[in-house]
Amino acid sequence: MNKQEVIAFFNRCAPTWDAEQIDCDAVIAEILDNARIGAGMRVLDVACGTGVLFPHYLARDVASVTGIDISPEMSRRAAEKYAACPQVQVVCGDVESAAFPAPFDAVMVYNAFPHFPDPARLIASLADLLPRGGRLTVAHGMSRDMINAHHQGAAQHVSCGLMPAEALRALLAPQFDVDVTVDDARMYQVSGTKR
Repeated sequence: MNKQEVIAFFNRCAPTWDAEQIDCDAVIAEILDNARIGAGMRVLDVACGTGVLFPHYLARDVASVTGIDISPEMSRRAAEKYAACPQVQVVCGDVESAAFPAPFDAVMVYNAFPHFPDPARLIASLADLLPRGGRLTVAHGMSRDMINAHHQGAAQHVSCGLMPAEALRALLAPQFDVDVTVDDARMYQVSGTKR
């Protein structure tokens, strides 16, 4: 898997992305609760797609949401949808090399982690965007088994598969105090606070 393949795949998916989303508000609320997303926070949404989580962040009165996506079509659609919302900024780029003006209080990787070819490199890059006490969350709105089965179809060439939560917890452990690990039939989440 390479990043150009990922970009091409998600550019093709962008026109129908919103119509095909099946979100469970209760699961998203639990993910955001576990991530401690709340009022006044600066949130970075990694691989934000068309901005699926943006309304959920805004409902929690965050100070700002910066969405970044490597797909020009996904980021364009997210930017168009939230053009009138001053708290939302959308960037088209690679989060592993992008420069941001200030650190974030929380970084969220939602429904995207298997599309990064080097999870350890991604985590190191995201850790650099958080101050001490900042939160990193990797989450999916369905189980690991469901994600991996879903990615066996058209997305198999742009997915590394979703590792067990305990393996991800071990990757985060050198830089984060991991206090949330969920790997069940409803959802997948690992969250921690930067030391």
